[in-house]
Amino acid sequence: MRLHYYGHSCFALETHGLMVLVDPFIRSNPLAKEVDVDALRPTHILITHGHEDHVADAEFLAKSSGAELIAPYEVANWFVEKGVEHVRAINPGAVFALKGTSSDINVRVVGAVHSSTLPDGQPGGVACGYLLEDSDLRIYHAGDTSLHADMAMIGRLWPPDVAILPIGGTFTMGWTDVPAAMDMLDCQLVVGMHYNTFPPIEIDREAAVRNVLAAGGQLHLPGIAEVLDIPF
Repeated sequence: MRLHYYGHSCFALETHGLMVLVDPFIRSNPLAKEVDVDALRPTHILITHGHEDHVADAEFLAKSSGAELIAPYEVANWFVEKGVEHVRAINPGAVFALKGTSSDINVRVVGAVHSSTLPDGQPGGVACGYLLEDSDLRIYHAGDTSLHADMAMIGRLWPPDVAILPIGGTFTMGWTDVPAAMDMLDCQLVVGMHYNTFPPIEIDREAAVRNVLAAGGQLHLPGIAEVLDIPF
């Protein structure tokens, strides 16, 4: 299983012939200018909520690749109106499988505590996160969220091997919240996201890494376009 990082909250999980892309915000992110968006060929695109910094490249990539776009109900309908053909509307609680070559990726949609408004001002419904699991590993992409009590339920019922968590603060949980999230999720391997893209979410990277290390965990802060092999 390989995890590609494309900046901000955008990751792609590559396994079993699938390329599952989450929250594509690349061409509008000056930090991700080295990423060739035209070369990306996701099989599926997952959207956690409707904010511009999570959906900016979704229409282009869905149309250019033919990927199925999966998003909360209101966000999904917004993309249907834009002519995206392969759209699946979901909300927290949904469970489904993405068919791979040798194994499926099982997806569970979980809640996130965050607002959701689409770029044109339409309401985006609820925000969500995703648990993605193949036969070996389970990955949690939390989406934009604060620290919330449902993380304890996730840790009790579906503890992830790796948690991708927002750490920039201001609009989401910050890096000081990561040890509490690790405890609730029963997960010590964390990949940080949603930080340093804009001034309000700039962080002290070294302090964040030390904080998680002191709590018995590992915080990975990959460079843009870096690929992580999981398990680390």
